[in-house]
Amino acid sequence: MKYKHIIWDWNGTLINDAWLCVVIMNNILEKRGLNLITIDDYREHFTFPVSNYYIKLGFDFSVEPFEVCGMEFINDFKKRKFDAFLFTQIESVLDKLSKIGITHSILSAQNQKILTETVAYYKLQDKFVGINGLDNHYAHSKVNIGKAWITTLSYNPAEVVMIGDTVHDFEVAQAMGTDCILISNGHNSRERLEKTGVFVLDSLEEVIGQLMT
Repeated sequence: MKYKHIIWDWNGTLINDAWLCVVIMNNILEKRGLNLITIDDYREHFTFPVSNYYIKLGFDFSVEPFEVCGMEFINDFKKRKFDAFLFTQIESVLDKLSKIGITHSILSAQNQKILTETVAYYKLQDKFVGINGLDNHYAHSKVNIGKAWITTLSYNPAEVVMIGDTVHDFEVAQAMGTDCILISNGHNSRERLEKTGVFVLDSLEEVIGQLMT
């Protein structure tokens, strides 16, 4: 078997929360008289660092600093973080891969405290050898924590695959020296993901077939 370890993204990959991000952002946009967005708009424009995404939506940081509107989003997300739901068959997928000897970890741009609380809420913490988030709320990048995490694993990067749902996950995989698989039902559109040149799947269930062929 080629891979011995999977580094999973969390938001949009294991948990279905893109719709929630749209709902929360539309509330923030409406307060400021900015154009509202659809889920398709979101998937087409969401990017890292997240501050660039806000600019695309029309926020003017000379009028209101990113730290203000960004924290408003985070505070609203905190209140509703358990409204999101796991993608179908996630536990089955993780268990089947574990049975063939693959271990798992999480690498997320979400704040570490919120990430840990959410993974525990869905009772998944025991399925991962590590749960890695950022030490801030502004989701600038997870490249640095990815590079640090890969050095702690007892695997060659060639034995590790990053599975995510954004172009940034591909960028993180490149920085870590690992392969990457992307799933198209999260925070970026399939068209954007396909431009990376890596495998793009439609669901978590397809991961098993991809890794076991």
